[in-house]
Amino acid sequence: MIKLENITKKFSSKGKQIIGVDDVTLTVEAGEVFGIVGYSGAGKSTLLRCINLLEKPTSGKVFVDGVNLHELSPKDLRKARQSIGMIFQGFHLVTSKTVFENVAFALRAAGADKKQIKLRVEELLALVGLEDRKDQYPAQLSGGQKQRVSIARALANQPKILLCDEATSALDPGTTKSILSLLKKINRELGLTIVVITHEMEVVKEICSRCAVMQNGKVVEQGSTYDIFSDPANPLTVSFIQTVLNFDLPEELLGEINGKLVRLQFKGSIAAEAVVSDMLQAFPIRGNILHGKVEYIQSKPLGIFIMELNGNEAEVNKAIAYLRDKVSKVEVLDDGTRNRHLA
Repeated sequence: MIKLENITKKFSSKGKQIIGVDDVTLTVEAGEVFGIVGYSGAGKSTLLRCINLLEKPTSGKVFVDGVNLHELSPKDLRKARQSIGMIFQGFHLVTSKTVFENVAFALRAAGADKKQIKLRVEELLALVGLEDRKDQYPAQLSGGQKQRVSIARALANQPKILLCDEATSALDPGTTKSILSLLKKINRELGLTIVVITHEMEVVKEICSRCAVMQNGKVVEQGSTYDIFSDPANPLTVSFIQTVLNFDLPEELLGEINGKLVRLQFKGSIAAEAVVSDMLQAFPIRGNILHGKVEYIQSKPLGIFIMELNGNEAEVNKAIAYLRDKVSKVEVLDDGTRNRHLA
């Protein structure tokens, strides 16, 4: 559906060249929700705008449905852009127009007649849950309702792709969850391909099947969301994962630990409690689970437990070796790594 080949975007500022996107190659499959995550200034929004050539890459190629957008005439490019909807953090609604008129604007621009506009706008407002708000103005709406209007407007011309530029960043957690649920519904019911730009790993976990992590204009890691969460390879990715899988233990508790502190990661259908129980029966040691959490990512469980193991050092080491054979990842947290790697 979307293929970016060696995309580089350079800007000039005060006689200096700034690289916004640096040789990025990635593919977004038809019908998937793909996330691009990074901190402010990583280049993710610039990359998103390269997909519909709102930002024209300095070099590289953009393919949508197998068509090289760079080779299109201005007229054909305008037509191609009708198949790519876009929503923003700031909503970009016309404050002097009603909800109905804001959504209708895109249809009028595409040449639809009054009857088509009325039917389509009513259909879209029902889809986003705002059919009772059509005569209200943006100032009368909450942030979440404004974003729903933006989504309806972006879908007006029945696009195949929806680009979301920090669409939930200005919203509270509860509203963010409802907007993400709406995007999942749109993806499921309309088969829309969605590209999500965010600095929040929770958004990626909630909605994306695959994702890419950006830093300084480069993609430093990409893969399935589950693999990124369970086996992050880049230090930046690890820091993002820690914002979701946060396992900070109280300093007072850390000071009371006398045994070995271990971090266990369970993937898929492995029963964590059974593995720990079997280990404690097999070896003459004591074990204490200090923290445990199971997240469901793309409907697959990922469990993390922090345990203290006490007893004869040789037996404890045998128990750790046993665990390494049973679970996906075991990390022994010594005094120098306890506070850094609990997440």
